[in-house]
Amino acid sequence: MKNIIREITPLTKEDFFVVLYHPNAQFDFPTHYHPEFEINYVEGAKGKRIVGESVNNYEGMDLVITGPNIYHSWQSETGGAELVVTIQFHHDLLPINFQNKNLFTSIKEMLEHSNRGIEFSQETIKLLAPRIKSLVNQNGFDSFLDFLSILHDMSISKTQKILCSQSFSPNDDMFKSRRIKLACDYINKHYEEKIAISTLANLIGMTDSSFCHFFKRRTGKSFVDYLNDVRIGHASVQLIDTTKTISEVCYNCGFNNISNFNRFFKSKKGLTPSEFRKFNQQQILKY
Repeated sequence: MKNIIREITPLTKEDFFVVLYHPNAQFDFPTHYHPEFEINYVEGAKGKRIVGESVNNYEGMDLVITGPNIYHSWQSETGGAELVVTIQFHHDLLPINFQNKNLFTSIKEMLEHSNRGIEFSQETIKLLAPRIKSLVNQNGFDSFLDFLSILHDMSISKTQKILCSQSFSPNDDMFKSRRIKLACDYINKHYEEKIAISTLANLIGMTDSSFCHFFKRRTGKSFVDYLNDVRIGHASVQLIDTTKTISEVCYNCGFNNISNFNRFFKSKKGLTPSEFRKFNQQQILKY
């Protein structure tokens, strides 16, 4: 867990899915996880791909779907990729009564297997790549139908390759602890406020020192690092989704001065907040 971060994605409850379109992408984001499903298409790159416990080489075009909380990242030997298209969607995209219909059986099975990561063959990628890229130019209800069609054709591909072993489980172990879940839930609800260690220690019935050791042992991060990761994640969403000034985003997300905010943000994202906003303004489409 040491170098793995929880990403706060731009997907909201009102979205069916989001498409993140990045030409000339730089693979400078650390290994991460999030509770959303993700389809990742990479074009014009060569390197290593990490999905859960698997580390594999990829070259040219790559297409993978990952389930909730499975950690993943792409590394490039050439410094980046010509194009990356990422599609993120909620676990409840399809209601249960839909999933149980015959037409959706293959999609349901693929999503279940995606908890171990699924890689698709070059043959399948060549068929799907133009449609995945064309989602960027779609809008309205037709975009949702096109997305479902892509999911279906991925699910019936005969060349799916599961990436992780059967014993692998997604990165949710730390939340099996009731006390860690209480602490993390509190942080996620109050990240914009000043949060004292003593508040969380009292919440789960520990001394301050015991809490700090317990939290780092279970999450792989200090309380301060975890809190800053959450704040940076929410700041990223606000920079993309709102017209708030950099200063407003800074204070809304719990940072007490702009200098600290800029420093933490750049250390996590590789860009300053203003650079991040400019780069992403035209790169994310919501449906």
